[in-house]
Amino acid sequence: MRSQRSGHIVNISSVGGFYADPGISAYCGTKFAVEGLSEALAKEVAPLGIRVTIVESGYFRTELLSQDSARYASREIPEYDATAGAVRKGIAAMHGKQAGDPRKLALALVRIFNDSNPPLRFLAGADAVGIQEQKLEQTRAELERWRELSISLAYED
Repeated sequence: MRSQRSGHIVNISSVGGFYADPGISAYCGTKFAVEGLSEALAKEVAPLGIRVTIVESGYFRTELLSQDSARYASREIPEYDATAGAVRKGIAAMHGKQAGDPRKLALALVRIFNDSNPPLRFLAGADAVGIQEQKLEQTRAELERWRELSISLAYED
């Protein structure tokens, strides 16, 4: 791609790379890493004509949530029943009922890959859009709450 001065790198992340839930911290941690790596990589390769897109998908009707795919620690700790336990149960109950259609996602990705100005981040699915909107609102509110303290930290001469 460097020698041809063009190309498109696509990294598959998840809405879990922007918003974390209890009980899936290892999954979210790896997706957060994909996000940071991809964002930095996009800035490194842009002058070479190479684009990067991070696909932040919501829940799609695949086998990802099946018992054959989704693995959790066998030991459950009662103190986490209301947090991690609840999320795990919710995810298990969602298998086979995910709203996202993988075929439509594939067509959307082809459209993005053929676009002359593809996004750095592509939110895939209405659930991903809703989750990100909620997280952005929470992040903005937290920033505003702590703004004064944050900006007060400079040396005073």
